Amino acid sequence: MDQLSEIAVYCPYCAERIEVLVDVEEIGQEYIEDCQVCCRPITFRIATDERGDVAVTVHDENET
Repeated sequence: MDQLSEIAVYCPYCAERIEVLVDVEEIGQEYIEDCQVCCRPITFRIATDERGDVAVTVHDENET
């Protein structure tokens, strides 16, 4: 069963705040989703923080 969580992130291109659904069972995964405002590709990385909570970071397509 997928465990989806709605999170807010800021687009690395247009800096708009967007709401996205993240599957918290995909820890360690990376995927690309287009910004809902400017339509540019955002790279999402799903990990855990030092407390074990799900942490999502976003980057533009040229960042590593």
